[in-house]
Amino acid sequence: MTLPFDVPAANFRKTLAALAGDEGINFSTAEGLARLKPVQVGGTVTFGGQTHPADGNAAILVATPERAAELSTQPQIAVRLLGFGQARVPLAWMPEATVPAARRALDRAGVSIRQIDAIKTHNPFAVNDLFFAQETGVDSANMNNYGCSLVWGHPQAPMGTRSVIELIEELALRGGGRGLFAGCAAGDSAMALVLEVGDRK
Repeated sequence: MTLPFDVPAANFRKTLAALAGDEGINFSTAEGLARLKPVQVGGTVTFGGQTHPADGNAAILVATPERAAELSTQPQIAVRLLGFGQARVPLAWMPEATVPAARRALDRAGVSIRQIDAIKTHNPFAVNDLFFAQETGVDSANMNNYGCSLVWGHPQAPMGTRSVIELIEELALRGGGRGLFAGCAAGDSAMALVLEVGDRK
């Protein structure tokens, strides 16, 4: 994207605004967040627990073990996809979708949540991780150790990719292990994967 960037109207007949740079992050304080009104009357969820919009693109290459070793700067490390899962929940319950998706990925990988060493999530709302922790029994303080999309912003494609890459890096720093990534998406759906980082065999 070349800046400044003109933001067109839906019919592309006029310019509505011009972006001079990243305008997604708004700094606040605990007091400022406490003053926000809930999204629903009598509720507890406010816009303070939601990501800011972001843009970008990303990709992860899946390759044969030989080609991966050839491309890698650390060919002694192997990353293996053990399982993946998808799920859809009822309309407007998107934050809950990561739980059944993660359970399917874990089932296909043949491991339990207790055998997972690191967890990363795409969490456009803080409630996503709170629900995930409640339903799976994991400690939310041990998830997303190196940041998450609540900090980086949205959309999922680049943020999910970044999360998976950071999950791999975290496991490599630990000397290997199994990791779980789960992220919700449009249509009240979610996807998850279980991977393993270890020595190349």
